[in-house]
Amino acid sequence: MDTSRNATGNDLDYVFGLLQRYPGFPKAGVNFFDIFPIFQEPAAVEIIMDTFYQHITDRRIDVVVGLEARGFLLGPILALKLNVPFVPVRKEGKLPGKCLRVTYEKHYGPDTFEMQEGVIPPGARVAIVDDVLSTGGTAAAASALVKQCGATVVYNLFILEGKRRKGAALLDAPVFSLFSV
Repeated sequence: MDTSRNATGNDLDYVFGLLQRYPGFPKAGVNFFDIFPIFQEPAAVEIIMDTFYQHITDRRIDVVVGLEARGFLLGPILALKLNVPFVPVRKEGKLPGKCLRVTYEKHYGPDTFEMQEGVIPPGARVAIVDDVLSTGGTAAAASALVKQCGATVVYNLFILEGKRRKGAALLDAPVFSLFSV
């Protein structure tokens, strides 16, 4: 991927046009945005990764953390581009070995995230990546896991941010989202 390229408004319009909106899914009142069509277009993925990269190159990033499940699509690509390790944060019971855990509230009930112990060194500077920022609960839980390791979240990256839910207010590191709805 070309790390010197700057995404233009037309590039981002192209990516946004690939998102599919499903009103009322998974329940009434929710507008679900499906990011999977983006992955059918390699140029769109490149635009996203280049734009994320440009927003964090002024910060030293030691580890990229991706949130289950769509952060697993974005995180490894960004980590590879940055030449740093990728660490997954998963739902409870999905990782082997000794795990750190945090329980958090989603807009429809509690959930638990886990991360394997010892995968992020103390003092590391971490970027968290996921597809959508809504209520902020999942990203805040991941940030709490990073802090349990003695590391610091220095950036949160998302494709889409639901401004009405104000999830960024829960996060104590800068937030960058490609799109706000």
